[in-house]
Amino acid sequence: MKIGLRDAPPLLFAGLRVLLGGFALVTVAVIWGGKLRLRGVWPVFLISSVFNSGLFVGLQTIAVNYLPSGLAAVLIYLQPIIVGLLAALFLGEKLTPTKVAGLILGFFGVVAVSAEGLSGQIPFAGVIAGSLGGLSWAIGTVYFKRVQGKVSMLWFVALSFVLGGIFLTLAGTATESWSAIHWSAADFWVSLIYISIGGITLAWVLWLGLVSAGEASRVSAYVFFVPLTSVAIGTIFLGEPFTIFLVIGAALILTGIYLVNRPQKAG
Repeated sequence: MKIGLRDAPPLLFAGLRVLLGGFALVTVAVIWGGKLRLRGVWPVFLISSVFNSGLFVGLQTIAVNYLPSGLAAVLIYLQPIIVGLLAALFLGEKLTPTKVAGLILGFFGVVAVSAEGLSGQIPFAGVIAGSLGGLSWAIGTVYFKRVQGKVSMLWFVALSFVLGGIFLTLAGTATESWSAIHWSAADFWVSLIYISIGGITLAWVLWLGLVSAGEASRVSAYVFFVPLTSVAIGTIFLGEPFTIFLVIGAALILTGIYLVNRPQKAG
């Protein structure tokens, strides 16, 4: 995504990414998702398109555009901590003292990661976009868990991304210029296709399949390696800085995620 944003403005890039991934998901849903039923459940698709694709992907892309990829990933992947809290409130999943401790550590991790943004060294708007992107993703995940018995999982994710892609593309058209996209750049097309097919079509089918099969808060624990991976890749391949604030914030956030999702001992 960071590489693709060199050749396209964030909202248009997000819209193209989501539309391409969404139409690929429609193909998957037509083959394996059964008959599409909208009567009585169409608001489910609309709400999901707001949180799981429109807000999440849009804010995520803005964050990655303004921030080092590692910092953006750490903020966005607050999602498992937020899911732990929302799952307790809306899904009846148990909120233990250990999970509460994890939530507190996660909060202080955000404070540490945001320190450079508050000092003006990193755009604070990017910090806000990344944090709200993680919140949107968490809301969308818990919402899917609540309504999963009402709709086909494949149609749920397919229509969510088609609708979200339309919204993002319209928003990008209103605020950005299509002429700013470097259509002839090979890196742009490689990035767009990879994060559309791999990062949306394949990733979201796997993600919601896991969420539908287990507790939302526990399944979310599987993503806590992503910020560390992103920090390493950004440092090695993109030459991004590896600061003490990022180290402290990442350590606190990942510890919090672990505590929120740590299996409880029997008895």
